[in-house]
Amino acid sequence: QLTPDLRICRLLNGMWQVSGAHGPISPTAAISDMVAYQDAGFTTWDLADHYGPAEDFIGEFRRQLRVESVSTPAASRGEEALSSIQAFTKWVPQPRRMTPQLAAESIARSLRRMDVETLDLLQFHWWDYQDTGYLDALTHLTQLREEGKIRHLGLTNFDTERLKRILDHGIKVVSNQVQFSLIDRRPEVEMSRFCQEHGIGLLTYGTLCGGLLSEKYLGQPEPGRAALNTASLSKYKQMIDAWGGWSLFQELLATLKVIADNHGVTIANVAVRYILDRPAVAGVIIGVRLGVSDHREDNARVFGFVLDPEDHDRIEGVLRRSRDLYHLIGDCGAEYRQ
Repeated sequence: QLTPDLRICRLLNGMWQVSGAHGPISPTAAISDMVAYQDAGFTTWDLADHYGPAEDFIGEFRRQLRVESVSTPAASRGEEALSSIQAFTKWVPQPRRMTPQLAAESIARSLRRMDVETLDLLQFHWWDYQDTGYLDALTHLTQLREEGKIRHLGLTNFDTERLKRILDHGIKVVSNQVQFSLIDRRPEVEMSRFCQEHGIGLLTYGTLCGGLLSEKYLGQPEPGRAALNTASLSKYKQMIDAWGGWSLFQELLATLKVIADNHGVTIANVAVRYILDRPAVAGVIIGVRLGVSDHREDNARVFGFVLDPEDHDRIEGVLRRSRDLYHLIGDCGAEYRQ
């Protein structure tokens, strides 16, 4: 229950993977897969205005369900699916003078592409803290929320200091999207506590490190550049290097494998369950390779087990030997503003 009037699936379908940085995507296959995710109960989608055709995919997905809702015998299924979708997009403008017109035009474009009258959640990102125009932009977005164009307002990659400044400015946000995983635990330093105190949910990404936190990489030699063939793999391999390197990462994978086997699940399940259980975490975003690969059945296992104290002790035994990424990089989102 992200807010009193917005219930989500705690595993969100991440659509960065359709942006072009993870290989080609067939629109027809992608939409078909979206229907399958919806039918399986994965009803919450995370996307952005700059994720290639992601917003357009949501629009076409909704139109197909709308056709079902007026036909038979699938009418009730189509209506139910339409009403149960939560599609969270982002506005990621380049810093410049933020005007009411600019904000309104940007939101209107997302509404049109997604074929909705109101955005369930608009997540705002800002590249340069030296430019305080983000406060103007959020003020304009608040007005659009009051006009019914946006249902709820959230943030993406804001640090604790700026989050506090936004709240002090009288702007209400319900979420902040941040990188959070067994490798990157920076939110635990300041962000989680602050969000708990102010009723803000964390939506986390990078929780599986682009797929590196899986059996596929257990016992494997360190991958070279050629093997890191998606934007996610390249990005999160760099985080692993900063965290402690491939040798320590192999120790973590081996530890997670023991825990996973004890519970009859996978390494990825354990990695996700660990983050889902952290304070203030409302949901974990797992990237979906629509029309390419399917992990729905495996992902659903996350909801069928609980990590016990011994599991946490095993994990902590490895993590305590890693480097402090908060000290090396800074608070949440600092890597985007170096």
